[in-house]
Amino acid sequence: MSRAGGGGGGAHEVRARRRLLLLAWVCLAIVMIARAAEVQIVERTAWARDALGQHQKSRAVPAARGRILDRAGGELAVSHWRATVGVATNEIRDRAEVEAALVDELGVRAQTAARVSDPTQSWSVVPGRYSSTQVAELRGVPGIHIDGELKRLYPRADLARGLLGTVLDGAGAGGIEQAMDTVLAGHAGRDVVARDNRGQEIPGQVVTVEPPVPGRDIVLTIDQDLQEVAEEMLATALDSTGARGGDIVITDPMTGEILAMASMAEGAAAPLSAVNTTFEPGSTIKPFITLALLRHGLASFTDSVDTEGGRWEVNGRVITDIQRGGWLTLSEVIRESSNVGMAKFASRLTEGQQYTALRDFGFGTPTGIALPAEASGVLRRPELWSPQSTHSLAIGYELSVTPVQMAMAYGAIANGGLLMEPRLIKEIRDADGRLVRFGRPRVIRRVVPEHLTRALTPVLVDVVDNGTGTRARMSYFMVAGKSGTARATGGDGRYEESAYHASFGAHFPAEDPQILFFVKLDRPSGTYYGGATAAPVTLATLERLLSARQSPFDRRALARAQREDFEPPATTPVVRFAVATDQGEADTWTESTTSGEAGAANVPPGPGMIVPELEGASLRVALRRLHKMGLRIELRGSGTVSATVPAAGLPIAAGDTIVVMGGGR
Repeated sequence: MSRAGGGGGGAHEVRARRRLLLLAWVCLAIVMIARAAEVQIVERTAWARDALGQHQKSRAVPAARGRILDRAGGELAVSHWRATVGVATNEIRDRAEVEAALVDELGVRAQTAARVSDPTQSWSVVPGRYSSTQVAELRGVPGIHIDGELKRLYPRADLARGLLGTVLDGAGAGGIEQAMDTVLAGHAGRDVVARDNRGQEIPGQVVTVEPPVPGRDIVLTIDQDLQEVAEEMLATALDSTGARGGDIVITDPMTGEILAMASMAEGAAAPLSAVNTTFEPGSTIKPFITLALLRHGLASFTDSVDTEGGRWEVNGRVITDIQRGGWLTLSEVIRESSNVGMAKFASRLTEGQQYTALRDFGFGTPTGIALPAEASGVLRRPELWSPQSTHSLAIGYELSVTPVQMAMAYGAIANGGLLMEPRLIKEIRDADGRLVRFGRPRVIRRVVPEHLTRALTPVLVDVVDNGTGTRARMSYFMVAGKSGTARATGGDGRYEESAYHASFGAHFPAEDPQILFFVKLDRPSGTYYGGATAAPVTLATLERLLSARQSPFDRRALARAQREDFEPPATTPVVRFAVATDQGEADTWTESTTSGEAGAANVPPGPGMIVPELEGASLRVALRRLHKMGLRIELRGSGTVSATVPAAGLPIAAGDTIVVMGGGR
């Protein structure tokens, strides 16, 4: 009985184990079914996305950056797609097919195609960069890989580079590229690329999901031919005068359009100091003080003051002139650029009148030009003035300006009293060339009545014909302008010894202006006055433009603007321009003295000079030496001096022209 009971207990335990095992399998099956349902129903989208991601890769497709064009549609900045072609030899199925494709589509030599497809190398790159058209038929060829990128190119090389800026890491840096980055950049697209089981891209298996949207084109008001002339003339001026740097701004005074603008330092293009670097304007501020006097009825051009022999002590400071004049009318004060005379006339203005006049012409505030980092300059409110401020401001000190501010202020004189906003963007077009937006001339304010600027114009013509700006005088046309010279400050804000800014503002032709210039040179050596160094840049630029086949001028209007009784041109042509040998002007200021702008500032050497030995010297050194001798220069060639005419050792007199020929080693 006991055995039978024992056998029944064993069978019961076996059945219990079987039930437990069955239950475990059932539970496991339920869990697996539930998990499968979760994966296939609940997590289906996520797993499908992951699976797809193992076989596909999404990548951004950069958009072509918009072009920058000049006012006539000439390309100044463009984007081109260029590709490098690589060969993965372990993926090649038919080497002959690959070699034939490289030769036929890329135009490479058969030896090159054989070398890059050599199976002993795992990866080779075909020399050169190729267009989208050239590589179109190579897509999908096993073993060939194409890697393309957009490159920003500037077809005119270094022309207007400070104005245009550049592109770094896909973003604009400086100039128009930065200021208009959001317009030029466009919107990137997206491609999906198929990948094999090793994660490698499958050639030819590319689908564009979202095409890139190219950036918009920007049409500038810049005339690229005029820009080229302006840059060349500015570079010549730096070389001739030994100036550390310089700026030139050329505008249409009627519209405020910037036709050319360049800044240079040490003879090379530099960031636009014409927009972002300030200086004290010196005597170029005097026309604006004059207009304030006329507007408030405090003086007329025939009123006169005693310049006290060129030295006036006022409020503990001595203001001096180079010339030792006596009684001068307001017209003569401007022509001779008398600091004493202008300071005395300015004493008639209240502080509020003087401040408002300068502020109305745009000083102390940004112009709003479409470029980054514009400096506003400094014009302190009257409550911050010292007892000397009225006189200092009258001769161009105790305020700072930028060349573009001065250009727009002089434009208001040229156009009859309207301060214009500088206009640099003419149009914006989409990639298909359709006009999206265009700019219009914008008047900021009327500064003075038109009849006052018309009355000032003959005085400014007299400055060029008979005063401190004679180096800009033309025989057949009248030019209205004003020169200035002011001491330059260093990094510590103190005036540097023998360091000056020379400047010249002018419009042409005087009675019916079509173009306006403002030129500033930084620290010219030797003769440093604005009339002797900056004014010739204007004259040289005008002569080049008038002789050009495609001129920016309305020639019919110019014919009506010719002088009635003009002088014949000089018989000896001078290709470049030389430093003045006649009277210049100065605005030197020490702690106790301010020197006036005018008078015989540069006395030419006496008779008995001989041509120095210059063969082998650099043109820069030769030009500087000859200018200091008071000679006019005709420059031919480049490099170093190979010869001069007259030759070394022959006699020559101040004011004579010497031909300097470059080309020596």
